[in-house]
Amino acid sequence: MKRQRRASQEASISFLDVISCGFGAIVLLLVIARVGDPAALEEAENKLRATVKEYQEQLFDVRGESVVLNEQLKSRKEQLSELTERVARLKAKLASVEKQSVQISQSQAREKEQLQLVMQILSEEMERLLGPEFKQQNKLIGGIPVDSDYIIFVIDTSGSMQVAAWEKVKKEMINILDIYPDVKGLQVLNDMGQYMFSAYRGRWIPDSPEMRKNIIKTLNTWAPFSNSSPVEGINAAIQTFYKADRKISIYTLGDDFQGRSIRNIVKAIDNLNQAHRGADRLVRIHAIGFPVHFPRGGSPSASAIRFAALMRELSYNNGGTFIGLNSLN
Repeated sequence: MKRQRRASQEASISFLDVISCGFGAIVLLLVIARVGDPAALEEAENKLRATVKEYQEQLFDVRGESVVLNEQLKSRKEQLSELTERVARLKAKLASVEKQSVQISQSQAREKEQLQLVMQILSEEMERLLGPEFKQQNKLIGGIPVDSDYIIFVIDTSGSMQVAAWEKVKKEMINILDIYPDVKGLQVLNDMGQYMFSAYRGRWIPDSPEMRKNIIKTLNTWAPFSNSSPVEGINAAIQTFYKADRKISIYTLGDDFQGRSIRNIVKAIDNLNQAHRGADRLVRIHAIGFPVHFPRGGSPSASAIRFAALMRELSYNNGGTFIGLNSLN
């Protein structure tokens, strides 16, 4: 009796195991199996793949742009470093130039004081020798009459002057202005008659220490076209600024003359600046020649010789003085 009960119990347990496994398999199949329309599922998968592909392409583009931007950033940093070094060099150069400018100003001040002292000593000596009643008929400094109340500079702005003689031009202009401590008016033209300051076209520049410094400073960047002939500038100066009650001196600064006929120019300016030979001219015409076209160990160029001949004749005929410099130092 006991053996029959055990067989019946074992059979019932095996059957339940089979049923449970089968039911679990069905549930698993339902979980794994796709539920819904197969076409819709396929379309969703395709969209998902397309979206993933698009995002991948965007990611690649962003990575490429990132590489380019990094290279540009690196290049900008290198340029910034170079500019920083350049700024540092320029600041050092500026400091050196400012130091030299201060030294030059101090040297010029000392020279001016010495010149004034020498002039005072000479005046006292002349008064002792000639008597207190003696009066000098012509005011001359270094052979140049300085009796004018108005000064006009006519400057050759050609390339040769700009490159080789410009620093010397500024020094000579300072020297000229120093022998006229106080004038009623100034003007600066180039040899073509173009004004340095268009705001003062046709009228006088008021004289002041600040304006004199501004004139010298403006020379650094003033470079209008020039034909290396002072005729136009001299004509413009006389025609525009001469009046009977004005004592005017024109200072012509140049290095060569590219024109052909000296005689015609001298005659034309004589007719314009008409008066008797010498100090009775309407205006005085002085000239300074710069030895730009003087090759070392050689002869001066033909254009430099023509300039010297022209300005010597003009200055002689018009109550002025011609000075030919022998050095640009």
